[in-house]
Amino acid sequence: MSTKDQALEYHSAGRPGKIEVISSKPCITQRDLSLAYTPGVAIPCKHIEKNPDDAFKYTAKGNLVAVVSNGTAVLGLGNIGALAGKPVMEGKGVLFKRFADVDVFDLELDTEDPDEIIQVCQLLEPTFGGINLEDIKAPDCFYIEETLKRTMNIPVFHDDQHGTAIISGAGLLNALELVGKNIEDVRVVYNGAGAAGIACASFYVELGVKKENMLLCDSKGVIYAGREDLDPENPRFNKYKAQFAQPTDCRILEDAMKDADVFCGVSVADVVTKDMVRSMAKNPIIFAMANPDPEITYPDAISARDDIIMATGRSDYPNQVNNVLGFPFIFRGALDVRAKAINETMKVAAAQSLAKLAKEDVPDAVCRAYGVETLQFGREYIIPKPFDYRVLLWETMAVAKAACETGVARKPIVDWDRYREELESRLGPLQSFRRKMITKAKGKGKRIVFTEGEYNRVLRAAQQIIDEDIGKPILLGDETVIRQRIQELGLDLGDTQIINPATSDRRRDYAEILVRYRQRKGLIIGDAMKRMARANYYGPMMVIKGDADAIVGGLEQHIPEFLRPALQVINAPMEVKLVIGCHLMLLKKRTFLFADTSVNINPNAEELSLIAETAASAAAALGLESRIAMLSYSNFGSVRNPETKKVEDALEILKKRRPDLTVDGEMQADTACSPEIAGKLFPFSLLKGNATVLIFPNLDSANIGYKLVRELGEATCIGPIIAGTHLPVHCLESHATVETIFNTAAIAAADAGMHPYKVIE
Repeated sequence: MSTKDQALEYHSAGRPGKIEVISSKPCITQRDLSLAYTPGVAIPCKHIEKNPDDAFKYTAKGNLVAVVSNGTAVLGLGNIGALAGKPVMEGKGVLFKRFADVDVFDLELDTEDPDEIIQVCQLLEPTFGGINLEDIKAPDCFYIEETLKRTMNIPVFHDDQHGTAIISGAGLLNALELVGKNIEDVRVVYNGAGAAGIACASFYVELGVKKENMLLCDSKGVIYAGREDLDPENPRFNKYKAQFAQPTDCRILEDAMKDADVFCGVSVADVVTKDMVRSMAKNPIIFAMANPDPEITYPDAISARDDIIMATGRSDYPNQVNNVLGFPFIFRGALDVRAKAINETMKVAAAQSLAKLAKEDVPDAVCRAYGVETLQFGREYIIPKPFDYRVLLWETMAVAKAACETGVARKPIVDWDRYREELESRLGPLQSFRRKMITKAKGKGKRIVFTEGEYNRVLRAAQQIIDEDIGKPILLGDETVIRQRIQELGLDLGDTQIINPATSDRRRDYAEILVRYRQRKGLIIGDAMKRMARANYYGPMMVIKGDADAIVGGLEQHIPEFLRPALQVINAPMEVKLVIGCHLMLLKKRTFLFADTSVNINPNAEELSLIAETAASAAAALGLESRIAMLSYSNFGSVRNPETKKVEDALEILKKRRPDLTVDGEMQADTACSPEIAGKLFPFSLLKGNATVLIFPNLDSANIGYKLVRELGEATCIGPIIAGTHLPVHCLESHATVETIFNTAAIAAADAGMHPYKVIE
C-alpha cells in the first residue's frame, strides 16, 4: 500500500501534476514555425471553414476528450469542489492515455448549476471529439448528460453512471451463465440509487433483466410505489428513482434481499450482513462495489455461503469491477469512427465483449502479471483484468462495430484487420516494454542482489519490486544504516534480506571458492577474504553459488570497474568469451538495441562479430526481432581503409558462424534506419532500412550515439544491459533514477527466469 507521503511525492515530484502537453509536430526551424503558425496555419483554417469535417484531418479534435467535472460527487470524498477534484480528473486523463492513447484536457468547472455546465460543454464542442462527465452529483448528472446527448454531435458519456454498469453487466452475464439462470427470470436488488445505481438498473434492463423483477434501495429504504417523496407533486420528486418504484411490501434492504438472485451495491460499506446473504436464493450473485470498502467484505460473504459468486471494486479480491475496463476503450472506438454519440447498443457491445473475453484462454503473460499460475473462466474469474492487453482489441473493436452498425459512425471502418493493427500500435513503447518485463518476472520470486543496498534510490526501487512482485531484493551493506534509511523513507520492505559482506558467515566459503579458481593467478586466501568483504565481489559469488538469481549494481563505479570483479568471479567456471553492454532505445515509433555501448573499447573483427552475435541473443531475450546493421561511416565499400575493412571482415565472420541471422553492412546509420534512403540508394540491402540492432565499430561511436539519441531524440533509454556473462549481471549508471533501477531489476529478474543458469558446486 502507498503511504500518504508517497502519494504526495508522486503528484509533486518534478513537473507538478500528472499531465503535460507535448507538440506532435517539430517546431525547430523557421520553416517549422511558419508551418505551425503564421502564415502556414491559414491554409488548414480555410479548408476547415469550407469543410468542417476537415477539423478531424488537420487538428487534434479527433483524439481529444474533455473530462468535465464540478467536483460535487468525487468517489469516496463527496462534494470537495472543482479545484480539489482536479487530481482525480488529471488521473482520469492518465488512464485514457495509458490504456487507449486518448488525449485529454481536464476541465474543472466552478459551478453547481447544471445549466452552466451544459452551456460550457456546448460552447466547447468545436474543440473536442468527446465529453467524459465525471464526479457530478445526482440527479444533476442525469439532466446534464441527457441534455448534452440531445443537443451535441459528439459522444457524451458519464462514466460514474455507465462505467460501473457496463463492467458489472459483463460480470452479470458470465455469473448467470455459470449458475445456469436466465437473465429474464432473476430478481435483482440494488442498494444505492445515485448515478451508478440508476445506471446499473437501466443497463441491466438493456441486458434483459425485467424491470418488475427489480427492487432499488436508497438511504431511506426500498423505493416502492406510493412512497411520499416519489410523488410528482413533491418538491423533492426524483423522476429517475420513480421509474423503478415497484408495488411491494418490502421496506428495508433486509426485506428486499430475501430470495433475491442478484445484489448490486453501489452505496456504502457494511450495510449487508451475513444473514442477508444467507437469505438470498441458491447460487447468489453479489456485486458489492462500494469503494474503498464494499457493502460486505469478501471474506464475510464467502464465509456465509459456499455457493456465492462475488465481485467488488477492490483489486485484492477476485472479480474486480474496475471502470478502467470501460471508458478508455469505449471512447477509443467512438473516436476512431467519429461517432456522433455513445448509444445503448455500443454500451451493450462493450459489456458483451468483456464477457466473451473472460471465457477465452488467458495468456500466461496476463496470469504472471497478476501473480497467479492460471486464470480460468469460473466463479473467481468472470471479468477480464485491466492489464489484459487484449481488452484494447476486443472492446474497442466491438464498440466501433456497434457504432457502424447503428449508423452513428461518421467514418465507418472498412478494413477491420488494418484497424486491429492500428490499435496494437497505439500504446507507447516504454510502458509496453516495462509491462512486458514485469509480466515475465512477476510472481517467480527471483532473488535480486543489489551491491549498493544503502542507496535511497535502491531502497525505493526495492519497494517497487516488492509491490509489483517481480522479485525479492537482497540488499548488501551495513544493516544498521539500511534499516535506518528504510525507516526515514517510510518504506515497508518486510523481511527483505540484508547482508553485510564484511561480517557475513558465508564470506570465508566464498573466498575459498574464489581462490580455487584464481590460485594460479596469484590469489591467496588473505586477499580473497579482503575481496569478499566488498559487495561487488560478494554479490556475483552469491549468484554463482545459487544464493541469489541476479545481481544489479554499479552506482558507485564506472561500468568496467563494476564488471571486472564480477568477471573475475564468473569467468573461470562459466568460460565467458566476450561481455558486452547494450542500451535499449525506445523511440515513439521504433525500438533499437545499440551495442557495444559500455565495455569493449576498440574491438577487432572477430570481437565485433561476437558483439553482434551476443547482441542478437540479447535482443531476442528482450522480445525484439533481430535485424542487425554493422555500422560504419562507409556504405558497402564506398570507403576503403582499415576501419571499414574491420567491419566488413566482422560481417563475413558472423555470416559464416551464424548464417541464420539477418545481418548486413558495412553501412551508415541513416542507411540502416531509413527505408527511404535504403530503398532509393541501396535496394539490394537485406535490411531495407529497417534495422533493429545497431552494432557500432567501437566504444567511442556507440557511447556517443546512444547518448545523443537519448538526449536529443527524446528516446527512453534502458541500460546498460550486460550480455555474454552467462549469468544475470546487470549494471547501473551512476545517475540511474529509481525508475531505471526498477526497470533494470525487472530485466534481471526476467533474464533469470528465462535461462536455467548452472550453479557452481
